[in-house]
Amino acid sequence: MDRPTRLVPLHYVAVGGRGPEDVVTDPDGRVLTGVEDGRILCLDGLGDPDTARVRTLARTGGRPLGLDLLPDGDLLVCDAERGLLRVGLADGTVRVLADTVEGEPLRFASNVTALPDGTVYFTTASRRFPLGQWIGDIVEHSGTGRLLRLAPGADTAEVVWEGFQFANGLTVSGDGSFLVVAETGGYRLTRYWLTGPRTGRAELFAELPGMPDNIWRDGDLLWVALAGPRNPPLDLLHRAPLAVRRAAARAAVHAPYRPVGTVAVLALDDQGRVVHHLARDNSGFRMVTSVCRTGRYLVLGSVWEPGVAVCEAPTAK
Repeated sequence: MDRPTRLVPLHYVAVGGRGPEDVVTDPDGRVLTGVEDGRILCLDGLGDPDTARVRTLARTGGRPLGLDLLPDGDLLVCDAERGLLRVGLADGTVRVLADTVEGEPLRFASNVTALPDGTVYFTTASRRFPLGQWIGDIVEHSGTGRLLRLAPGADTAEVVWEGFQFANGLTVSGDGSFLVVAETGGYRLTRYWLTGPRTGRAELFAELPGMPDNIWRDGDLLWVALAGPRNPPLDLLHRAPLAVRRAAARAAVHAPYRPVGTVAVLALDDQGRVVHHLARDNSGFRMVTSVCRTGRYLVLGSVWEPGVAVCEAPTAK
C-alpha cells in the first residue's frame, strides 16, 4: 500500500453528547449521527465551527451505532441495546424492525445497509461481548460476528454468514452484486456475494493497515475509518490457544483503555483498490470510527470523542 498522505484537520465541532460513532450525510449535505445517550442528531453548517448547528431529531432509548439513510427520508439504525430500528426523522418516531435472531436477543447490532428491493442487511459485532466490553471480543478473537438479513415485510431476521472477526461497517457495491463487511478484528474487508456464480459466498476484498470500522459509500468510492493501527503484540496473542485469549480478554475488559493518537481513513473502489489513504500521527482527536464527505470537507466520527472533526477532503485522483 502506498505511503499515506497527511490528514489535514481544520476544526472540531462539539455535538453536546459523547460518541458520535457513525456519521452519514443526507442529500442536503447535513450530517446525521447518534450519540451515547440515545439521541439521533443532525449537524448542519460544519464548515464554520462558530455557526454550526446541532439539532436532536429522535431518541432511540438505547445506544445508536451504524446508520443508513433511506430514500424516503427515514433512517435505519443499528442500536447496540435495542436491535435494528427504523427512525422517522420528520416526527422522531422509533420502530423496532428486529430485536431477536434464531430465538436469542440481538446483541451488539453494528451497521446496516438497505437494498433497492427493500431487503436490509446488517451486522452484529459479537455474540459474547456487549458494546461496553468490545475490547474483549478483539482480544479473544473467537470470530462470533454475523451478517444478518431482514427480508421485505419480515419481522424476523435470519443469519446469512457467521464467523466474522468483529463484524462492523457494511455497504453494498455500486452494481449491487456484493456486500462489503468490515472485520475490525481481522484488519480486512470481506466481500459477500449477492449475485452471480458465487452467490452466498464470502471472500477477501482488501487487507488493511489497521482496524476498519464503519464504511460509507460516496459515489464510486467506499470510505473506511480505521479505528486503530495494526498491533503486533495483539497479532501474536491471536495465535495463542483459545484459553489464553479468553483469559486475556477477561483482563482486558477491566483494564483502563485509551486510544492511540494515530488516526487514518481510506477510500477504495469497488475492485478493492485504495484510492486515498489519509493518516495523522499524534492526533488529539482519537479513535476515528466513521468518515463521510460533505462538500469540500471530510467529517470524522468517533465512539470516544464528544464531537466530530472536520478535515480537508482530498482532491480527486
